[in-house]
Amino acid sequence: MAFPAVVSLRCAVQQYAWGRIGLDSAVASLSQSSNKDFTLQPDQPYAELWMGTHPKGPSIVGSSEHAGIPLSDFIAKQPECLGSKVRAKFGDQLPFLFKVLSVNKSLSIQAHPNKAHAEQLHSVRPDKYPDPNHKPEMALALTPFEGMNGFRPVSQIVNFLENVPELKAVVGEENAASLSAALNASNGNGSSEECRAGLKRCLSAIMNKDINEMTSKLEALIARLKAEEAGGQDLSQSNGLLVLRLYSQFPGDVGCFVSYLFNHITLQPGEAMFLGPNEPHAYLSGNCIECMACSDNVVRAGLTPKFKDIPTLCEMLTYLPSTAEERIFPSKTDPNDPYITIYNPPVPDFAVARVKVPADQTSYSLRAEDSPSIIIIIEGQGEVAHPSLPNGQALSFCKGSVLFLSANQSLALNLTNGLLAFRAFCPLD
Repeated sequence: MAFPAVVSLRCAVQQYAWGRIGLDSAVASLSQSSNKDFTLQPDQPYAELWMGTHPKGPSIVGSSEHAGIPLSDFIAKQPECLGSKVRAKFGDQLPFLFKVLSVNKSLSIQAHPNKAHAEQLHSVRPDKYPDPNHKPEMALALTPFEGMNGFRPVSQIVNFLENVPELKAVVGEENAASLSAALNASNGNGSSEECRAGLKRCLSAIMNKDINEMTSKLEALIARLKAEEAGGQDLSQSNGLLVLRLYSQFPGDVGCFVSYLFNHITLQPGEAMFLGPNEPHAYLSGNCIECMACSDNVVRAGLTPKFKDIPTLCEMLTYLPSTAEERIFPSKTDPNDPYITIYNPPVPDFAVARVKVPADQTSYSLRAEDSPSIIIIIEGQGEVAHPSLPNGQALSFCKGSVLFLSANQSLALNLTNGLLAFRAFCPLD
């Protein structure tokens, strides 16, 4: 039986409680447009669309005589579709997981272990750390997308400690004074070893504070912020609005205090952030494309009812401060194709291409990569043609369609009203 180089995929929808509701969710909107078997429940959350081979949400081949089999089986039957470079590096498996995320309320404060640490955690606690792989990931905004990412500049944190008495009480006078002294000693350069050690002490103090004392200080903070808001004070520059929102979603959670330590970022459509190993983060709101190594390893420590591993998280973080602007991941226009923007993080597992073709162009050729690709259509419709399709047939696509393209294969597209698509692939040299 012949294997076509391009097939459509039916992809798993995850309805986690933090997802956006009904058609406010890009996950729901894309699924309703492209999947005739999808039934929208307008009052239900739709959080994630998984595109790949992860066993928690495997994609299913939706076209050709192979329709109905998992993508992992399709690849196993013809591993050459991965290309020689991917097979040499990762074996006969797809190394990335591609997603659409629709976030209505905060995901957990978390970080991902590096490869060696993931293997260690998996060997000791396989019930909590289900596989030995690392999980670098990247988020690309489809709408304004809000998150926390990495430690704020130390000067900002010291300012909060001086002006938010409840935070200072939870951190402790000694830890607050030590961080301020380290900042002064570094002449304002908060990346010194002393500043990083001070950040670690402050975070550990917050995370390990007696629950009753932490809750008491948090309730006092919330009462004060609500009174200031009612009195017409502007809380937007003091982290107050974020703290009130997090408290409304997770009352009494230590993550409300932790938000004073982390950068608060809003990506605009087309902007991205990369989340490398040992970097703290939390997604807060919006719709995005996400790509990651094929793993589900997460170390959580706040804003979640799930298992929290506070000692592991506090020990593993890099404690490297930065500005919010420095956390926006740089992209570049492809020098050979002005319609492609490349987001290429410092990992071999994945890169993402944003493909934006104007409405007046009715044809476009998606170039070959020496790795497999997964492509999701965000806007546009048309047909793809490829010699491997049976009997010269074309494969139609529309908003929400997902395609798997084998390595070393280009793809001719006939377009109606332009195209916005994202393509995940492996950037191996």
